[in-house]
Amino acid sequence: MNTLPVQDLACYVAGKKVTGSKKLSIHHPYDGRLVGSVALASRADTEAAIQAALSHRQTLTRYQRSMILEKTRQLLEERREEFAQIITAEAGLCIRETRYETGRASDVLRFAAMEALRDDGQIFSCDISAQGKARKIFTLREPLALIAAITPFNHPLNQVAHKVAPAVAVGAPVILKPATVTPLTAIRFVELMYEAGLPPQMLSVLLGPTDEVADFLVRDPRVELVTFTGGETVGKKIAQNAGYKKLVLELGGNDPLIILDDADLDLAVTLAAEGSFRNSGQRCTAVKRILVEQGIVKPFTERFVEKAREYKCGDPTDPETRVGTVINEAAAVHLESVVKKAVAAGAKVLLGGERKGALLAPTVIADVPRDAEMVVCESFGPLAPIMAVRDLDDAVELANSTAYGLSSGVVTTNLNRAIEIVKRLKTGTVNINEVPGYRLESSPFGGVKDSGLGIKEGVIEAMKCMTTVKTFSLPW
Repeated sequence: MNTLPVQDLACYVAGKKVTGSKKLSIHHPYDGRLVGSVALASRADTEAAIQAALSHRQTLTRYQRSMILEKTRQLLEERREEFAQIITAEAGLCIRETRYETGRASDVLRFAAMEALRDDGQIFSCDISAQGKARKIFTLREPLALIAAITPFNHPLNQVAHKVAPAVAVGAPVILKPATVTPLTAIRFVELMYEAGLPPQMLSVLLGPTDEVADFLVRDPRVELVTFTGGETVGKKIAQNAGYKKLVLELGGNDPLIILDDADLDLAVTLAAEGSFRNSGQRCTAVKRILVEQGIVKPFTERFVEKAREYKCGDPTDPETRVGTVINEAAAVHLESVVKKAVAAGAKVLLGGERKGALLAPTVIADVPRDAEMVVCESFGPLAPIMAVRDLDDAVELANSTAYGLSSGVVTTNLNRAIEIVKRLKTGTVNINEVPGYRLESSPFGGVKDSGLGIKEGVIEAMKCMTTVKTFSLPW
């Protein structure tokens, strides 16, 4: 059992703790015990954070920004186990997953520190045409005046790092609004950045009533960018309310794993299990649909059920547990209901399906109808629905049939088929012989359709979004 002390925390406005009387209590999704509390912010605190950021005049050099990020990374490495335990306590994710997440966040900081040192300017000679002159055009990137970052519950540390680290790398102030159900990790991370030497005016972290914090930030014209990761309903509302400003929206996914009949079945089974059950299935890039060519459905399903049995579900603090809880009991009840609806429509549960509170066992479902809610909408949990497809054309049509277009995976040993499917899938990412979610923390990431506006994240792309390009020219 986790013995981490209760985290009694507060929001921060430019390095100063919020001292409001209203507090938010955070309970462990697995056993319901109190794991922390946060003193909440008000509209006045939000206004103070905005003014502090906009009045900040200290310009950090590239070297200073890089060193702050590297120092934060070192501090995180030293406290890796503490952060992993906090994530497990507030999110219910098993400890092996949260230890992995701290490693990913460390990579974000390392890559951001590296990118902070790169010269991102360009030079254009102007004497390259008959209309040209003896001049040179130069470009440089300037940081935005203020960024609002809104992060989700499923990766309480890594998603925060993905918003904050690129902003620090370019020198842009940020106001962070983490998920209400998992704020403890985010606040501890902000404290880490202060300790590493980040000027406090460059980073505030706020939680409070929606109209006093999140909506206020989204609508305020002084905020030049809203970067949001979360559900498409909230993302579209942000787009409606934000007005004339930059938006980065990383929304939901309904990611297919397509298994063609020439696939290595051992690899296919492993990828299907890892993609469906890691992080309790709570990833926008998790495998949400397993599309298997008809001729290999039976052998794949038999092997997959046996593989899925290896994913022990239970106490998230047990190192042997591979699947912890989903975020809360309401989420588990919803997942249980979509399974029951699919069964009522003819699907068969081959493994799992049992629920205890917020704990839902890894569940393998066969013969899932193509119009089942489970596969038409995003199911955010450890569900693995298997659907037969006739051929490659049918697989592509079914994969593209939902409103989402985030990531996808394809298992095949045929290079020509792999290239064809890369060209035809309408998703932001296509991974061959890998899970849909595979990426580096610095590589471009993002989706199309209801998964996002096509604007990419990842450290390098995020830094571009957090700056504007200035062009100037000189006689040469």
